[in-house]
Amino acid sequence: MLTLLIKIIWFFLPAIFANMSPVIFQKISFLNYPIDFNIKFYNKPLLGKNKTYRGFFFGILIAILTISIQKILYPHMINFSLIDYNGVNIYLLGFLLGFGALFGDSFKSFLKRRFNIKPGKPWIPFDQIDWILGALLLASFYIRFSLKEITISVTLSALLHPVVNFISYSLGLQKNKI
Repeated sequence: MLTLLIKIIWFFLPAIFANMSPVIFQKISFLNYPIDFNIKFYNKPLLGKNKTYRGFFFGILIAILTISIQKILYPHMINFSLIDYNGVNIYLLGFLLGFGALFGDSFKSFLKRRFNIKPGKPWIPFDQIDWILGALLLASFYIRFSLKEITISVTLSALLHPVVNFISYSLGLQKNKI
């Protein structure tokens, strides 16, 4: 079971880092434009000003860089890998994991705006699982996951997300502990 947990964490590292990238790169002004073009939907922001092209650009870039490193390390991590990194297009998979994580987060933001939940305010459990659901969804077009892998991935995300957020909060990278 521990090996499967490690395999899942290792596999989703590109999505994890993609999900963290918008916060890490928030001070860079490059592509700092909202992806919803400030469009209103029933007098509410479609997604909000926090979902930017910069976040998507750096998130996808970091996901592709991460999976590139994973491929290099694959011979040493073969026993802890969910997939054969030599048998997949790592650029496509990195894109799917990165874009999927950010898409999941953006879709959750869309729903939060509909329910009048302010940006940055917690929405449990969706804040914890949005990115993993998006990454699973898009990656599943390329990789087959077992029900067990999906269940563990979502559960692990829900449990680890608050820890990562607290660390980000402690480092001054985000405003909320949750």
